[in-house]
Amino acid sequence: MTRLHPELERITARIIDRSATRRRAYLDFIAGERDKGVHRPTLSCGNLAHGFAASAEDKPLIRAGTAMNIGIVTAYNDMLSAHQPYGRYPDQIKIFAREIGATAQVAGGVPAMCDGVTQGQLGMELSLFSRDAIAMGSAIAMSHGMFEAALLLGICDKIVPGLLIAALRFGHIPTILVPGGPMPSGLPNKEKQRIRQLFAEGKVGRDELLEAEAASYHDAGTCTFYGTANSNQMLMEMMGLHVPAAAFVNPGTKLRQELTRAAVHRVAQIGWNGDDYRPIGHIVDEKAIINACIGLLATGGSTNHAIHLPAIARAAGVLIDWEDINDLSAIVPMLARVYPNGAGDVNHFHAAGGIGFVIRELASAGLLHTDVLTVSGSSLLDYAGEALLGADGALAFAPAPAQSRNIDMLRPVADPFQPDGGMRLLTGNLGRSIIKTSAVDRSRWITQAPARIFDDQDAVRTAFQAGELDRDVVVVVRFQGPRANGMPELHKLTPPLGVLQDRGHSVALVTDGRMSGASGKVPAAIHCWPEAAEGGPLARLQDGDIVRVDAVAGTLTALVDAAVWAARSPACQPVQPMGTGRELFAMMRSGSDNAEAGACAMLAAAGL
Repeated sequence: MTRLHPELERITARIIDRSATRRRAYLDFIAGERDKGVHRPTLSCGNLAHGFAASAEDKPLIRAGTAMNIGIVTAYNDMLSAHQPYGRYPDQIKIFAREIGATAQVAGGVPAMCDGVTQGQLGMELSLFSRDAIAMGSAIAMSHGMFEAALLLGICDKIVPGLLIAALRFGHIPTILVPGGPMPSGLPNKEKQRIRQLFAEGKVGRDELLEAEAASYHDAGTCTFYGTANSNQMLMEMMGLHVPAAAFVNPGTKLRQELTRAAVHRVAQIGWNGDDYRPIGHIVDEKAIINACIGLLATGGSTNHAIHLPAIARAAGVLIDWEDINDLSAIVPMLARVYPNGAGDVNHFHAAGGIGFVIRELASAGLLHTDVLTVSGSSLLDYAGEALLGADGALAFAPAPAQSRNIDMLRPVADPFQPDGGMRLLTGNLGRSIIKTSAVDRSRWITQAPARIFDDQDAVRTAFQAGELDRDVVVVVRFQGPRANGMPELHKLTPPLGVLQDRGHSVALVTDGRMSGASGKVPAAIHCWPEAAEGGPLARLQDGDIVRVDAVAGTLTALVDAAVWAARSPACQPVQPMGTGRELFAMMRSGSDNAEAGACAMLAAAGL
């Protein structure tokens, strides 16, 4: 067995020590929930009769209580391409459960926002807090006490973190997440990006842009760029919460169906009354969270997980912060380049060797905790392979390829794309923020230029179209944090800022908001906190201030005389209008904690 990298040992020990009190309290809590919580034997006859009244052919088994009943929490809707395949899953799962003498019921459905549809629109201000709504909806589903195991159907941005946070509060229940897979590759992402920039410059019209977008997002399944949705799937493999090698198999295939069947059969084996009880609260521990961070860094995954992973960890009594991610990034080499970090998409990544290759390579260098409990076994090396169909059509597994099948997409640990993980903590007099360098040319890791201050992203586009930004500039978009307006993604700024960069200007973005998981070549210091709405440093910036974004030194600084800086009064947040349901999320905004803690009012109010 390869010895752990000494720095990984040090970081792990730090996190375990920091989390010790909360983790012990969490484990005691879930043990008490199994012993004294709500479950089928404690239900009254009236409770139970309501629970099986409409269960048709499964009614006798559910009534008798002699077979395991699996709760399905689904995030199905057929507007969201990634979740459209889930429409058929509950019926399939019930059939697969009957094959092994178990039963399954849909415990509940939760919302699933498509960030692609809401990107740049008012609905995006609901996006981050939809994670909390999903967690609460999932808790409602599981609160009925009818289930000895759970299957969670979710893929996209806030959905998987929300499902997982809820599952961890029912941590005594064995749980598997069931993916749906990416859509087949369409228009290459680089071409889509090119047309978006042409549209931003006014060189092509809406018809040409829509044609390109429709050719890229063209079928059922997850979008194929490596944003938050596909990063979610990678994380679930790294944490051992999928059936191995399940993440990136396309929808509607025989292999996809067999992986779903395997998840149903396996959750029955590890369920409450199974032969190999594996509650999710025992699987998701400090090492699993660290493995998730390592996978994120090694593959150039979404910056949104710098918010989601701390929140997920808190739900399991584990405390991590951006310093942990930064220190891990320093030792974890980047093994994958998937768009926007490279030319190919997740289908090409999977074909090159995918997550199984990454896991084996990292483990061989002592850069993963392999001695972890998973839904599959007792080693993360169970995930260092590929799923396939055997000659008899049954699910089988093979080791990950010894060599990458595409060296431009996937490399061994001995020859990485870069020696670090490409996600860094920036600190300075503008606060704490995260920058993703994996898609940024190294010549642009340091940007120093006059600031132009904006209070919303639409004003940036207006200034761009008026030619006011055609120079070296640090664009600062403030009052975009969780307490201000829900921390929307600002991805629609990528094309105009990319145009300015391509014109030869030195350009960077600084914001207390988020960028899309697909953020790319423009350096962006994001998630800044303390946020402007709380009087944070961005509220003191003025047009013309020189701002330095330095991803080499790890600093984010306004080069303003200290006395002048201290004398400034912070700007006031613009009034937030009602509409598009945003007023219903006011309590989440007002109660949210900072981005580094997970930006989660729900966990903050619960004292978690």
